[in-house]
Amino acid sequence: MDVLVTGIGGQDGYYLSELLLRQGHTVCGIYRSDHSVHLLEPLANQYGQSLVLIRGDAMDPAFLRRLIVEAEPRYIYNLAAQSRVGESFRFPVQTIQVNALVPLYILETIRECNPKIRFFQACSSEIFGECPPVPQNEDTPLAPLSPYAVSKASAYWLVKTYRRAFDLFACNAILYNHESPLRDQSFLSGKVVRAVAEILNGRQTVLTLGNLDVKRDWGFAGDYVEAMRLMMEQPEARDYIIATGETHSVGEFVEIAFAHVGLDWQKYVQVDEKLLRPVDAHLMMGDATLARQTLGWQPRCDFRRLVALMVDAAVAHSTVATQVGQE
Repeated sequence: MDVLVTGIGGQDGYYLSELLLRQGHTVCGIYRSDHSVHLLEPLANQYGQSLVLIRGDAMDPAFLRRLIVEAEPRYIYNLAAQSRVGESFRFPVQTIQVNALVPLYILETIRECNPKIRFFQACSSEIFGECPPVPQNEDTPLAPLSPYAVSKASAYWLVKTYRRAFDLFACNAILYNHESPLRDQSFLSGKVVRAVAEILNGRQTVLTLGNLDVKRDWGFAGDYVEAMRLMMEQPEARDYIIATGETHSVGEFVEIAFAHVGLDWQKYVQVDEKLLRPVDAHLMMGDATLARQTLGWQPRCDFRRLVALMVDAAVAHSTVATQVGQE
């Protein structure tokens, strides 16, 4: 196999695999549950033996080592993660194990078995924490505020350490919020667009949210995986901010989503203080100048188009569900 992808069952795994397969790569993906891999069925049907899906636990170092040795990939993309910031306060141990130890296991295997393998680590803007300078760039100090952010910061430093100490091609992408029609409702964006669709179809009456004032740099996952690919094809491994350079609040996302289907969000949204995070990073905006200049990368899908794409997909899914329920 040409490429190994951990966490292939998520939105990034789908878009990255689609991109790599379209370019002629062979891809081996690790998944944990049948539910997560269901997303990849269209790609499996289209590309056949070029996409190999293996069920396994990325937190098992013996499994990872055996797979890497047998598959002999040239590239490894580590997308496996517990990605929910709120959940990390409830399950901090599991979050640290998945997000920090898995990249360590992979880096150790590369170092010991095949130092020529190129390694990509998906990091997060959450590592910058509360009130960092705006915009953030590759030199912004880390100040993680949640167990999730701490775990991603740990992975970030592991990658830098292995790159410097062992001369590995290992790179971090500090990814800002990136969404797509594939986002499930356990994430804020997925929750919002699904609620819009359900309210439009008369299956829901209220959307309950936490802090509407939190601002994020929102991008499209399909654009961000292109940056991942470009990073892995450079002559030298570096860390990059991947972001749009624009911020929008949760409230803006909500307003645009409802307006896209002709609804007034204020009639349907209520705020519940119980949904507020114990600690929340506020204004997050990335400066992706290095990625633009070095990789030639830039986002193509703007914020309003992204929200519209997500709402349209959610409405289509909800409409089908309603029709099936009426049969």
